[in-house]
Amino acid sequence: MDKKNHRQGNLERRTLLSTIGAIGLGAAISLPARAKSAPPHRLPAQTEWDAEPPQAPAHSGHIAIEGGRLYYWDTGGDGPAIVLLHANTGSAMTWGYQQPVMANAGYRVIGYSRWGHQGSEFPAGSSLGSAVDDLRHLLDALEINRCHIVATAAGGFTAADFAILHPDRLHSLTIASSWCGITDPDFVRVSRAILPPGFHDLPPEFREVGPSYRAGNPAGTARWIELQRAAIPGDPVRQPRSVEVTPDTLARLPFPILLMTGDADLYMPPSLMRDLAARLPNAEMVGIGEAGHAAYWEQPRAFNRAVLEFIGG
Repeated sequence: MDKKNHRQGNLERRTLLSTIGAIGLGAAISLPARAKSAPPHRLPAQTEWDAEPPQAPAHSGHIAIEGGRLYYWDTGGDGPAIVLLHANTGSAMTWGYQQPVMANAGYRVIGYSRWGHQGSEFPAGSSLGSAVDDLRHLLDALEINRCHIVATAAGGFTAADFAILHPDRLHSLTIASSWCGITDPDFVRVSRAILPPGFHDLPPEFREVGPSYRAGNPAGTARWIELQRAAIPGDPVRQPRSVEVTPDTLARLPFPILLMTGDADLYMPPSLMRDLAARLPNAEMVGIGEAGHAAYWEQPRAFNRAVLEFIGG
């Protein structure tokens, strides 16, 4: 696509996003094609679920960083790499619906656990470092020069930091159900105002798993809770941020961005994600029907479809 057509496509996207903001996410609107094709603006909810499918063969191991051992798994192969960044309630083990689908689509898929999460070992008293440096060490150790990053929730904070500091290492960036740790005062004010006092004391499955999924798939909800409880075996670890993230810094990223959120996401509702998408000239937005904050788990068909169409388009 030449620069003139690319700019025209971005202008058309901005116009559509303004229209979407006026009529609401409920309307089914398709964005203009970014390349060969682009995912539709809103994907419908699945109402029947299977257990996690058999996983593709993968090597697992640890990367030595700052006196600790960062756990990862890697499906290998010659395809472009997709690196998955989990939520605060997750770990490398929570991508059971994504790993085989993306591997079977021809990608090399990598998941890893940040410090404090299942499989990664971080001795007390060691230097924490930054999550961005950890991700860079992981890519270097696996000899991955560039990759597609797919991040959800708090994983989006690390993804945004990494993208701003190391844009040459990315083919594309997908951020789902995350406000990316943006420090813009108006954005922070709104994102804080929508969560009432005591919200973070509520059970994780209430905060992060949407009501449609909890009502429609009790077995899947129980499995999510099981994975969540195993994901943080000790005290939570909070690493320092590496860079200030604003809509302006994200707008300067030179690669395509996919933003996703669910109808029932309590942290990043569609209105907030629309506002962010409207500020990013290289961004597309996808809404997922009925999904809460854990869209990758609640609506894996829509989630996987959106990612694969986006990075393959």
